[in-house]
Amino acid sequence: MAPTPTNPVEATLAYAEEFHDEDEVLQAARRRGIEVGAVPILPGGGAALCFMATAISARSVVEIGTGCGVSGLWLLRGMRLDGTLTSVDVEPEHQRMARQAFAEAGFSGSKIRLIGGRALDVLPRLADGGYDLVFCDAAKQEYGDYLAEAVRLLRPGGIVAFDNALWHNRVADPSQRDPETVAIRELGKLIKGDERLRALMMPLGDGLLAAIKIAN
Repeated sequence: MAPTPTNPVEATLAYAEEFHDEDEVLQAARRRGIEVGAVPILPGGGAALCFMATAISARSVVEIGTGCGVSGLWLLRGMRLDGTLTSVDVEPEHQRMARQAFAEAGFSGSKIRLIGGRALDVLPRLADGGYDLVFCDAAKQEYGDYLAEAVRLLRPGGIVAFDNALWHNRVADPSQRDPETVAIRELGKLIKGDERLRALMMPLGDGLLAAIKIAN
């Protein structure tokens, strides 16, 4: 159960997060993810992914970090009916649970391509400019490398998004210098400084940083 907000800012953020409901399938996938330590994106961030996929009529989506299927479900529900989600994860058991969640939600195997392995080994095998959306929620210290791959993979007008962009309120605190926080902070600088991208930071969940590719 989420802690009770103690000030108006916390109350407003909690209201924004709780605005987005999850059905029983999503709730079950979330519980499984938490049980095995694959902490999923929060509902506000998931709803944002669904919104973005819908807005750009996403047909081909790459997910870096399958987890137990929560973010994949949000993405699939926003994608075109003829779309395909390609999801990469190093944990076979997590992907097994994700496949269970997708089946419970009624998504057939033809819509989902699960690839086991380290993302930076798998992504170079995917086609340049062949994807509408890339979502990243895996090793935080590799976020900069994921960005480079995502820009290559996306068509102009495609979107890349990163979960945990605020990293438990650590990114905004310059005294926090652990490797994950530094990597996420550097990711923000990379995106802001890339003239091919137009960025948006959303304070939903643990932060969702998105960028549209406006040029090759």
